[in-house]
Amino acid sequence: MAEYIIFFLIWLISTIIIRTLIKQRSSTSRSLPPTPRGLPIIGHLHLLSPIPHQALAKLSSKHGPLIHIRLGSYPCLIVSSPEISKEILKTHESSCSNRPQNAAIDYLTYGSQDFTFAPYGPYWKFMKKLCMSRLLGGPTLDLLRPVRAHEINRLVQFVASKAGNGESVDIGGEFVRTTNNVISSMIMSQRCSGDGEGGAEAVRKLVQDIAELTGRFNVSDYIWFCKNLDLQGFGKRMKDVRDMFDEMTERIIDEHLVRRREYSQESVKDLLHILLDIAEDSASEFKLTRQNIKAFILDLFTAGTDTSAITLQWALSELINHPEIMQKAAQEIDSLIGNNERLVQESDITNLPYLQAIVKETLRLHPTAPLIGRQSSEDCTIAGYCIPAETRLFVNVWAIGRNPDYWENALEFIPERFISSELDLRGQHYHFLPFGSGRRGCPGISLALQVVQTTLAAMIQCFEWKADGVSTRVDMEEGIGMTLPRANPLVCSPVLRLNSIPSNIFF
Repeated sequence: MAEYIIFFLIWLISTIIIRTLIKQRSSTSRSLPPTPRGLPIIGHLHLLSPIPHQALAKLSSKHGPLIHIRLGSYPCLIVSSPEISKEILKTHESSCSNRPQNAAIDYLTYGSQDFTFAPYGPYWKFMKKLCMSRLLGGPTLDLLRPVRAHEINRLVQFVASKAGNGESVDIGGEFVRTTNNVISSMIMSQRCSGDGEGGAEAVRKLVQDIAELTGRFNVSDYIWFCKNLDLQGFGKRMKDVRDMFDEMTERIIDEHLVRRREYSQESVKDLLHILLDIAEDSASEFKLTRQNIKAFILDLFTAGTDTSAITLQWALSELINHPEIMQKAAQEIDSLIGNNERLVQESDITNLPYLQAIVKETLRLHPTAPLIGRQSSEDCTIAGYCIPAETRLFVNVWAIGRNPDYWENALEFIPERFISSELDLRGQHYHFLPFGSGRRGCPGISLALQVVQTTLAAMIQCFEWKADGVSTRVDMEEGIGMTLPRANPLVCSPVLRLNSIPSNIFF
C-alpha cells in the first residue's frame, strides 16, 4: 500500500511538468523499439505488479518480442525471443556484461565487491577464473561430495520417519533446510540447522533477510530525485542486516584462521579455506580483501540455496500432478540400482536420462532466474535499433520457455521432449537459458545440478508422493520474488516405496 501512495504522490507532482517532459522528448526515441503507454516520472513501473516476469510477458505479447520501457529514470529493453537474446548475450556480449544495480545490492555487497554483481572487468574475470578452477570446479566438488551425500541421507531418513508415522511433510521447507546445510557445510564446515542454533543458523537467517531486501521495490532506486531519500525506511534495516552479517562472517573467518594451523596437506578444505589461501598468496593476480571474501560468501549462500530448493519444489510438484511421469522415473532408477540395494548417488545421474529430462523440463517451465539482467556499457545496435549506453536489458527466460513458437505444447510438462534433444543447460541454445549464457552465465551449474538431480532422485527412489489435503493435485501458483518461488508451501504426504531405506556411507 505504501508503494501505491508514493506512486500517487509522484504522479501528482509530475502533472505539473508534463508539458516540459513532452518538449524534452528526444528525437532519437523514434529509433527505439515499441513502447507501451507510460506515465510521467514513474514510466512503466505501475505495469510490473504483481509478478514482473508475468507482467512483462503480457506486454511483449501485445507489443512484440523487443519493447522499450522506462522504470522510473532508467531506460530498459525487454527481450522475449531467442534471436534477440543471442544478440545481447553473444553478439554484443562484451558491451552487455554489466549487471543492473540497486541500493540494497550495492550496500550489502560492500560496494559490489562480490562476484555476482561486480562490474565486468579485470577483477570479475579473476574471480570467474577462480570459481571455475578452484572454488566450484570439478576437483573441489568431488572432494566435497560426501558433504552433499550426508545431507541427502539425512533428508531421506527424516522423510522416512514421517512416512512411517503417516505424517505429512512440509517438503518445501525441508528442501530449503537441506540446500542451506549443503552450502553452509561446503563453505565453512558448519551446518545451518539441525545441530543447534550456532553461528551458521544465524547466517542462514541473515541471508533470508538479505534476499528479501534485495528483492523489495525501493522507490529510491528508480526515481532520480528520490535517490538520497529513504522514503520506505530501507536504509536503517540494510545497515542493521549488514552489520549483523559482517559481525558474523568476521567471527567465522577468525575461527578459520585459527583452525588453518591444524590443517595438513591431505585435509579436505572448505571453500572459505580456499579463499583464505588465495588471499594469502603473494603471487595472486589480485589481493582478495576481507570484504571480497565476505561478499563472495554472501553470493554463495543467496545463489546456492534458495534456487536449488525452489527447483526441487517445482519438480516434485509437477511429478505429483503427473504420477505416470513419476512412476516412469522410479522404474528407471530401480532398473539401474535395484530394490533396497543402496541410495542413488551423484555418479548414477549420467545413467538416468529420464531424470535429467525431468529437471530440464522443470527449469523450462519454472526457471529460478526468470529474468536475466544486463546493462549496456556502450552504445550498440540490437535488432536494428540504436540502444544507448547504460540501458538495462532484461531477457524474459520465463516467457521464452513458454512460447508456443519455440516449444510444442509449451504449457504442458513433457520431459520426453528432452530425451532425443541436444538442448543443454549451459546457455548454448537461446530458447533455453535457465542458467544464463556466456561470460556471466552461472558458474555454479555443476553444483546446482548435482544437488537438485541427486536429491530429486532420492525422493523418487524411496517414496511415493501425494498432495496433502482433499485435492489430488498440487497448486502451481507462482509467488512474488526474484527467484520464482511457489505462492504456497509444498506440504505432501510421503509413502514408503521400499521395504527399508538404504543409506550411503562415506568415510
